[in-house]
Amino acid sequence: MTGGGLLVAGTTSDAGKSVVTAGICRWLVRRGVKVAPFKAQNMSLNSFVTREGAEIGRAQAMQAQACRVEPTALMNPVLLKPGGEQSSQVVLLGKPVGELSARGYHGGRQQRLLGTVLDCLAELRGTYDAVICEGAGSPAEINLRRTDIVNMGIARNAGLPVLVVGDIDRGGVFASFFGTVALLSPEDQAHVAGFLVNKFRGDVSLLEPGLDMLHGLTGRRTYGVLPFRHGLGIDEEDGLRVSLRGTVRESNVSPPVGEDVLRVAVCAIPLMSNFTDVDALAAEPGVVVRFVDRPEELADADLVVVPGTRGTVRALDWLRERGLADALRRRAAEQRPVLGICGGFQLLGEHIEDDVESRRGHVDGLGILPVRVRFAREKTLTRPEGEALGEHVTGYEIHHGVAEVSGGSPFLDGCRVGQTWGTHWHGSLESDGFRRAFLREVAAAAGRRFVPAADTSFAALREEQLDRLGDLIEEHADTDALWRLIESGAPQGLPFIPPGAPA
Repeated sequence: MTGGGLLVAGTTSDAGKSVVTAGICRWLVRRGVKVAPFKAQNMSLNSFVTREGAEIGRAQAMQAQACRVEPTALMNPVLLKPGGEQSSQVVLLGKPVGELSARGYHGGRQQRLLGTVLDCLAELRGTYDAVICEGAGSPAEINLRRTDIVNMGIARNAGLPVLVVGDIDRGGVFASFFGTVALLSPEDQAHVAGFLVNKFRGDVSLLEPGLDMLHGLTGRRTYGVLPFRHGLGIDEEDGLRVSLRGTVRESNVSPPVGEDVLRVAVCAIPLMSNFTDVDALAAEPGVVVRFVDRPEELADADLVVVPGTRGTVRALDWLRERGLADALRRRAAEQRPVLGICGGFQLLGEHIEDDVESRRGHVDGLGILPVRVRFAREKTLTRPEGEALGEHVTGYEIHHGVAEVSGGSPFLDGCRVGQTWGTHWHGSLESDGFRRAFLREVAAAAGRRFVPAADTSFAALREEQLDRLGDLIEEHADTDALWRLIESGAPQGLPFIPPGAPA
């Protein structure tokens, strides 16, 4: 028997599809439904490693947590990791299979993946009571509809009802809802069941006449109006613009336990990946995190983080062009704390041999850490665990660069020299005891009277956020009607809205 399903689409990118999908998943699991998330194709530099060593988008890993299940490659069969404006690494079923230009991907390769995507979805629907799918961008991208495997392409082939999410905080939500439906073919429109308004501020009664008119124009109802809430943008896909709307920017910094706050500056390097690593720092009371791109912004920072990147050599060029490379060297010489993670660790080393990512061959690093990096064609995808600073640490690794450490003190898989630390491990700061020990070292080196809170649990905070998402759906959506959609599909006899998709 095939489980129920729903596709959460959006009028635009960043309409809130990821968090709405997670919220529906958490609402369902709390009512006893065995549920899984799914995104056929994800474009993101924020990724995660599953227990079987597969790389998937972090948004799907977060949604799996909302479902209280282990994430697997089935939940995100195609992951595109941009390497520049024109090309992306294609990760299929958790493993990289090559680099493709946008033209090459949309010109034929994408459509050939439809069978794989549908097989993954069918396997999930055969295992779970319900599968909540997330679309990408807008379902009304008429230039890409022929090869679509993530929006209406999968809704049509898998017989899924579609819920369209719109961000009313941006304005124009009624036109966006109407236009999205009106640009779809009659066959696609038959799957669009209705709408969900996201990020509404104010009195819902003032919105209701518009929702009634939208229903009259489209024959489709609105399934809920979700109020605006700060700090819900967890583990989203796109980039710094999205991340800063999440934990780092929108959450209020709790008062410090000690006398001082601790200021963290994160270098906003190009092709920044897994910048969610710093969310665990931002969750600590008294820790202030900001993203920076100028050397003078490092001056008052107690800790500088150089995060991961899909372009280590390109990030090196950028740091040098902006004067940040010299600022990092000065910090290291002055014994002021610096943490490099993954690509950020690699560029702190002595030199890089890269015939894979940038294909620039030998490139000098910043020379702060005694590390030499050689880029291998095989990608390292692991879930390591170990000990550092007397505490148990877990993490995950996603990198082509192989580091040869020739000095310093051991630090996870990398090393430490003075107050400069480097590791390939993403997610290590989510280990509470280790994070507190690390911050105590940073505070001592920075001369700050900062004391980490003894009871901050990052896992518990993440669970609270997921429960808040579930609460939003439960309290502000018509959950009975949503369940009917999931169980039975789109209502029959939905009207066609002209003009429809162009021939």
